[in-house]
Amino acid sequence: MATLHFLTLNSLSRSALLQVLDHAAILKMEHMAGQTRSSLKQRVLAMIFEKSSTRTRVSFEAGMIQLGGAAIFLSPQDTQLGRGEPLEDTARVLSEMVDAVMIRTSEHDKLERFAKASSIPVINGLSDSCHPCQLLADIQTMQEYFGDLRDLKVAWVGDGNNVCQSYCEAAGIFGFDLLIACPSGYAPDPAWITKGHGRVRLTSDPKEAVQDAQIVTTDVWASMGQESEANKRIKAFKHFQVTPELLDYASANVRFLHCLPAHEGEEISQGLFDDPRTHTVWVQAGNRLHAQKALLEYLLAG
Repeated sequence: MATLHFLTLNSLSRSALLQVLDHAAILKMEHMAGQTRSSLKQRVLAMIFEKSSTRTRVSFEAGMIQLGGAAIFLSPQDTQLGRGEPLEDTARVLSEMVDAVMIRTSEHDKLERFAKASSIPVINGLSDSCHPCQLLADIQTMQEYFGDLRDLKVAWVGDGNNVCQSYCEAAGIFGFDLLIACPSGYAPDPAWITKGHGRVRLTSDPKEAVQDAQIVTTDVWASMGQESEANKRIKAFKHFQVTPELLDYASANVRFLHCLPAHEGEEISQGLFDDPRTHTVWVQAGNRLHAQKALLEYLLAG
């Protein structure tokens, strides 16, 4: 049987994703009730971070501990990844020592090469192409507030980056309508828009995107590794800031999402998190833990 990896949302079937999300809801209820599990006892997750992250590290590490297993953090200084030893050799070595590998890197090609050589599950903790683990948490959050996502209206305002591209993929899988407002030159890759199966549209007007939306979401204007473009991007995106006034164009029951960290005064206005419509962000952040625990159990315990 081929090793199952999670490199994009489409690495799993729609039914498998729904199964993971249903289980994530159960795990969250158990966690809130103080119940413990040992489903991954003696299992070890190696976490390779070429790009740092608070939420990704804590959610995966805490998740493995809560499931009875353990996680090993590997920074760029702790591995030979990209420093002489071929990726394929690292994958084969780790396959003999741990039970799964989570990689957070800039180059999606590295993930694909690593997974091809690995005999254990490889999880995409973020790449320049997509961020499927973030979308698991986002979809879980959306389900908690709206139930069935089919025909839900979702608005993305800002850069058509890796998270946005995973939203395109999710729209095609879960059947929600995604309207992306972004400046010219900053749209998602057309190949990712195609993954939305006709559910994704582009506009240059944030108000048009947000009109009657139940979910409004965004991300930073300059992602990690794009710091040299920050000033250029601030000018390009100055009319794409999410404010309380912009949320007023959305549905009365709108909920705001942001994968964090947020930069007040840039993609969101100062004090936006004081608006009760944005408190969903903290639920979303917490759901990284539960969605990834469910994913880990699916990949490692079946």
